[in-house]
Amino acid sequence: MDLIQILKWRYATKKMNPAKAVPEAKVEHILEAVRLTATSSGLQPYEVIVVTNPEVREKIKAIAWGQGQITDGSHLLVFAAWDNYTADRINQMFDLTNDERGFKNEGWEAYRAKLLAMYPNRDAEANHQHAARQAYIGLGTALIAAAEVEVDATPMEGFDPAALDEILGLRARGLRSVLILPLGYREEDKDWLVKLKKVRRARANFVSEVK
Repeated sequence: MDLIQILKWRYATKKMNPAKAVPEAKVEHILEAVRLTATSSGLQPYEVIVVTNPEVREKIKAIAWGQGQITDGSHLLVFAAWDNYTADRINQMFDLTNDERGFKNEGWEAYRAKLLAMYPNRDAEANHQHAARQAYIGLGTALIAAAEVEVDATPMEGFDPAALDEILGLRARGLRSVLILPLGYREEDKDWLVKLKKVRRARANFVSEVK
């Protein structure tokens, strides 16, 4: 399938087949796509936690409105954003870039100094919200990558972030949960949404042009 057909195929799966697990190779394909996707200034200010433990997923389901995909799917991706931008975190990414490329660039170092002068001095919550928006970019990439390999995925914001942070011990790692994404395979005969037409606004009501 080409990209448009892939996007027409995917939907927010409501019922996943608990007897059918996503192969690890496909999970890794999705994770690698997220790792390679865009982030502001290339800082990658979030992490992805892969939860397969059934008991842990049951705990997460209990604080996520009882959504069955969390336990019926075989993998649960948790997108957790940095709680703040710190000088250490910024320097780590710039140093990594210099190490990987094998040289220092004057313009790049000037940009580092600009971020160091701005981000660590901002309110921590404002920084976290900025980092969280980067996680949403990763979510979009994950959805497309999953559909590319015909894996179903259901993006979710309907959970208690503080409770999830506690379950996974995220605050101690300087992270806060933002999104969760169960991966699995649709159980077509039990999913009310699978046969319904995908509905989106017409291009004329969605795209405008400035020429």
